[in-house]
Amino acid sequence: MGRTSDARERLLAAALQLIWTNSYGSVSVDDICARAEVKKGSFYHFFPSKADLALAAYEQHWEEMRPTLDAIFSPQVPPWERLSRWCRHIVEAQKSLFEQFGHVVGCPYCSMGSEIATQDDRLRAKSEELLNRGLRYLESAISDGQREGTIPSQDNRGSALAVASCVMGLMLQAKVQNDPKVLHELEPTVQSVLRVEESSLSSKLTARRRRPG
Repeated sequence: MGRTSDARERLLAAALQLIWTNSYGSVSVDDICARAEVKKGSFYHFFPSKADLALAAYEQHWEEMRPTLDAIFSPQVPPWERLSRWCRHIVEAQKSLFEQFGHVVGCPYCSMGSEIATQDDRLRAKSEELLNRGLRYLESAISDGQREGTIPSQDNRGSALAVASCVMGLMLQAKVQNDPKVLHELEPTVQSVLRVEESSLSSKLTARRRRPG
């Protein structure tokens, strides 16, 4: 067993990786302890159950990912560029995980939520909560894009849900086909869903370049 001081952190990391790259149901407490190199007694010192560990692991994953999302969706970045960067980030992240694990792993929150929704309401609710946090970034970018004139007027919440649904659908398709190249359609799909015209993006970019300072 490694140092007890970081046993909890190793359990969190092992749980996230095993559940995300396999499935919640296929991963046992013994599997997590073995990956984390933590004794089973120590597991129950930190977490009452596998479900409690999964809740904590996915919350920690969100907190670790949030600075990246904050940077991608910074108000200083033009609205459509935020969405474009988000799509590119997903593609690169999924490609990197594919190279590491040998298969497309998809969205961790959607994967766990869809698997466990009818079995554990706490895990279902946590997945929904984390997905909704992500929606707020999309809503903000869409709202700012409408004010800027690069995104046509539409219902912000409904449009964010439509974008998220298409992205999750493509990620599921990539997972089923085990082919990250499927995700190259993310950006054009989001552009189509939001009815964003290349001409409006080009004119806005030209206007920005002409601004002094």
